[in-house]
Amino acid sequence: MAVAALAGLGSFWAPCILPMIPAFLAYISGTTLGEINRAEGGTVTVNRTNIVLNAVFFVLGFSVVFSMIGVAINSVLLGVGGEVISLLNQVGGIIIIGFGAFLMISTRINSLNVEKKFFVRRQKASYPLSFVFGLAFAVGWTPCVGPILGTILTLAATTPAAAFNLLLVYSLSLGIPFILMAVFLSRAQRVIRAMGRHMKHYSLILGAFIILLGILVYTNQLAYLANFPLLNELIALG
Repeated sequence: MAVAALAGLGSFWAPCILPMIPAFLAYISGTTLGEINRAEGGTVTVNRTNIVLNAVFFVLGFSVVFSMIGVAINSVLLGVGGEVISLLNQVGGIIIIGFGAFLMISTRINSLNVEKKFFVRRQKASYPLSFVFGLAFAVGWTPCVGPILGTILTLAATTPAAAFNLLLVYSLSLGIPFILMAVFLSRAQRVIRAMGRHMKHYSLILGAFIILLGILVYTNQLAYLANFPLLNELIALG
């Protein structure tokens, strides 16, 4: 669960997601960043409740998709034997290591950072439309977050009994900061700009963590993260 929570936060703070969130929140709520910033000075009025509610429906949209994936993985793989799970651990570990390596290598090879996107014609903001955007957000993912999501999906496949919980925790740890940003949107923009110079280290650090996670999955030692044996030994020595 802790790994899933960290992955959700990692997805939120990703360089390809975090900088675009303020503009996206403004878009789905039918306003602009300029209007929001001017509202801080009292020159225009912005319906902040509308921005927050649209963010909530957006989060509900991608949470539904991830939760359904968790239920599907649980239903398909829960009854399989121990040998199959062991094989899934080995295959899944290799895949997760590959995701981590991709994140690290992509910082040096720009051709790996490719995305395809299209722009939807702006319509009147509505909660159902924000929900649909959330569904689309879960399906069409940008390159630097794909490895993180892929890691959690692979981890869910290797632990089918916890698949739903893993993806639910992932959704919440991604969605709650999203809603908080909608609540404090103007101040959040300043925080994002201040963090910009540190983003270059993001992929290297997260890639190394994902590779370590893949090794633990491959060797069936994932419980090591939950047991904290080193900390227990230090406490015993104390």
